Amino acid sequence: MKKNAGFHTRLIHAGHKKDPLGSVTTPIYQTSTFAFENAQHGADCFAGISNGYIYTRLGNPTIRAFEEAMASLEGGFGGIAVASGMAAVTTMYMTYLGAGSHIVSSAAVYGPSRNVLEKHFSRFGVEATFLDTSRTELVEAAIRPNTKVIYIETPANPTIAITDIAACAEIAKKHGIKLVVDNTFCSPYLQRPLELGADVVLHSITKFINGHADVVGGVLVCKTEEDYKLMYPVMTNMGPNMDPHQAYLVSRGLKTLAIRIERAQENAIQVARYLESHPKIAWVLYPGLESHPQHELAKRQMKGFGALMSFGVKGGFEAGRKMMDNVQLATLAVSLGGIETLIQHPASMTHAKMSKEAKQSAGITDELVRYSVGIEDIEDLIEDLEQALAKA
Repeated sequence: MKKNAGFHTRLIHAGHKKDPLGSVTTPIYQTSTFAFENAQHGADCFAGISNGYIYTRLGNPTIRAFEEAMASLEGGFGGIAVASGMAAVTTMYMTYLGAGSHIVSSAAVYGPSRNVLEKHFSRFGVEATFLDTSRTELVEAAIRPNTKVIYIETPANPTIAITDIAACAEIAKKHGIKLVVDNTFCSPYLQRPLELGADVVLHSITKFINGHADVVGGVLVCKTEEDYKLMYPVMTNMGPNMDPHQAYLVSRGLKTLAIRIERAQENAIQVARYLESHPKIAWVLYPGLESHPQHELAKRQMKGFGALMSFGVKGGFEAGRKMMDNVQLATLAVSLGGIETLIQHPASMTHAKMSKEAKQSAGITDELVRYSVGIEDIEDLIEDLEQALAKA
């Protein structure tokens, strides 16, 4: 495959190596260990002289194919596949954060990404500042001499706030620190943070990358060889590696990423407009709506507006709960980015472990409902919302 192949072509072919037995897809190398040709070959593998495989925690052909595909799609030096989205987050934390270091993070970040800093990394002297990173002046003001990382989610979870990646990259470069972007909500199809100046991009591939709600996993892509060689040994020594069967399933899901997202976001803009005009809806946050505070930034930074939105039902949480309890087509479940439409209440579910004050400052209100639009027929999605809101 040529290096400048199109995105759709890379989705299908990136990472795949010609199989000696002619398999059209990358086989599942379901093995814990690999045989060496001879003693010298084994020594060369451990010395890094040979590219041969040793042990699946240290590398595996099925996993490597997925890692190379993600590196190609994100435009980075190398990918690192891990067992979950949180394994990706904590691998990044372990790489860059040491005792006495400081991180600046989006306040409306995925709940466990924040919780692990506040409850666990804090035990080892790591400090964290959580703020609205869509206001880049706050990011600049929060930098300290011991700051090592700016970590942003954009769009943010679940407030759908958009952060200017290029502006944050300038701040990071100015202070000699790393910019890491959680690109889960967009995928590389809609947004490529490394091209905008980020150092590392990560995903919960459980969501859009896999797209079928049947695999949990994560991946990091480093822009430079230096960062990759710093981070990969952290992963192999800590042990949160992906399993070959996970990698096989995710690689299969990855091939349809573009067409799934196109279909889902076609539905999403129609759902958002419907909700915005509904008398029982107080507000809607979706980047594709002109009413979104960072709509113009989203147009510049993203290829499309994605399939995630949040909204508030008039009457607060009780009205929202009635509405969620009465959907018939959408599934009341956490996660997002699958072919099916999901609905959930972040304040009592995914972000429940955040303090009341933290949720309030991050904009995660009791009335906020998060809605992940799938690829069903739009008429059925709107009919489902209509009947559920009638009971709210």
